[in-house]
Amino acid sequence: MRHALILTALTTLATSSTLAADDACSEPGGKAITDLPLIFCDDFESGADSWEPADPKAWKLETISGNTVFSQFTQSKVENPVRSPFNRCIRKGDTVGSFVLDVRFQSTKKDYPHRDLCLFFGYQDPSHLYYVHFGKRTDDHANQIFIVNEQPRTKISTKATSGTDWDDEWHHARIRRNVTSGSIEIYFDDMKTPVMTATDKTFQWGRVGIGSFDDTGRFDNIALFGQKVEPPQ
Repeated sequence: MRHALILTALTTLATSSTLAADDACSEPGGKAITDLPLIFCDDFESGADSWEPADPKAWKLETISGNTVFSQFTQSKVENPVRSPFNRCIRKGDTVGSFVLDVRFQSTKKDYPHRDLCLFFGYQDPSHLYYVHFGKRTDDHANQIFIVNEQPRTKISTKATSGTDWDDEWHHARIRRNVTSGSIEIYFDDMKTPVMTATDKTFQWGRVGIGSFDDTGRFDNIALFGQKVEPPQ
């Protein structure tokens, strides 16, 4: 009996960090994050048909302790038009202007100085997008906010930390984007103080996405709040 109780407790701890983000998808949880309307909340329990991987062979659904997650488990085999993350998976439709994106993710790469996961936003096509790189150590090409605008990714961060403290646990990330002011705020675990900031008005609309530059990871409980817009023709 004692062993059974310990196993139950460990299972709860293993899954709690992924399940906790469900609060973002319900009232009053969403209102605690933003006044923007909820566009979608995806826990992948019904599959991943609403997502568009650059390389579908690099992504799969996994069940961990009874919880379904979306796993980018191997390197994507894609050729980008300019230097930018290879492992992209973009949400179909759901083009937004200002938004808040809430994500739970887990790095599954063996630790090394550039261990990373990425979140994408303002995505219009492979040559026009923003992304945030959560890298283990910071330099001009890691742990920064970037723009890709018909040329290799360019750092636009005005604030960054010394690095993202990756381990093998689940973590909570959030992006706040205001297209009117150009403000971009990135949060990691601490939802009160941004770990990265930038100001840029280049892309006023786009889709959101998940992935990594050239590592692997799992994603769950992704909530998007925002202002839906129609892309210009």
